[in-house]
Amino acid sequence: MIFRQLFDSESSTYTYLLASRRGGEALIIDPVLEKVDRYLQLLEELDLKLIKAVDTHVHADHITGLGALRDQTRCITEMGEQSGVDVVSMRVNEGDKIDIEGLALDVIYTPGHTDDSYSFMMDDRVFTGDTLLIRGTGRTDFQNGDPAAQYDSIFNKLLRLPDDTLVYPAHDYKGDTVSTVAEERASNPRLQVSSEAEYVEIMNGLNLANPKMMDVAVPANLKIGLLQDDLERMGLSITCREGIAKVSDPSLILVDLRDDAEREKEGVIPGSVHAPYPDLDENINPGGLLHELARSSSRQIVFYCAFGERSAMAVEAAVGAGLSDTCHLSGGVEAWKASQGPVA
Repeated sequence: MIFRQLFDSESSTYTYLLASRRGGEALIIDPVLEKVDRYLQLLEELDLKLIKAVDTHVHADHITGLGALRDQTRCITEMGEQSGVDVVSMRVNEGDKIDIEGLALDVIYTPGHTDDSYSFMMDDRVFTGDTLLIRGTGRTDFQNGDPAAQYDSIFNKLLRLPDDTLVYPAHDYKGDTVSTVAEERASNPRLQVSSEAEYVEIMNGLNLANPKMMDVAVPANLKIGLLQDDLERMGLSITCREGIAKVSDPSLILVDLRDDAEREKEGVIPGSVHAPYPDLDENINPGGLLHELARSSSRQIVFYCAFGERSAMAVEAAVGAGLSDTCHLSGGVEAWKASQGPVA
């Protein structure tokens, strides 16, 4: 396995790059915008293809690199279901998995620092975001933070993981890089409490200054989605109303870019062709399924996904590959279902 812990000294943020092998697929957790060029260089050096970029929560101390990585690599962006971010490719919840070739992360909902905070468990390690830090815990006094919820997340979820589970947080301000569940249970000063009420009292009494980047970072991190309006102005999108009216039109090929788990959970638009987003390049180039469908007929390809981000990127890629008669469903399946579109 390839595992890299990268550090941004300005915000004291740890970013994690994971892959099962050189030359394979990669996943990145909590990227920082100013370090995106470094991540891209490392991906090239290790011959990795970035498939997914994930944030543990909406950060207040730095601007996320999710949008920049998506724009430069066409990777899938993922965050928790509770996140207020405008558009990400996929939203996850407790019990879901985030997977790439050879690796899978179990999704654990750990609110408290913020109401959209998640941790991700993989084999012998857990990425705890700002929920559980090394000899500390994330503050709970903004972004719908809740010390009681954080107590539950830590004591009833994270500290119940095996004692030797490695703890990798999103930040450290003292130079520590890794801990274990057993170490934090025994030595983390904020966890030496006898009750939830005692923990809540400690957290409510911290009286910390706001992060210096908060007023800039939070608004920026809530606006990372692709500007789907641009595609609309270019005539490269259809609304859900238009799609519903044409769902049985034989001149259209509806292409579902979501993975199997999403399709099983949310259903599919009737008559869709399944072409998962990670296989997009293969499918739109000569010899690929979508390339041959487009070449052998005069039908228009209409891409769709969960929220419209992957389908917007698919349109850009398809046009670049010479498939001119393509568009995407604005807002994706979420907007389709809200518009009462048929779902199988």
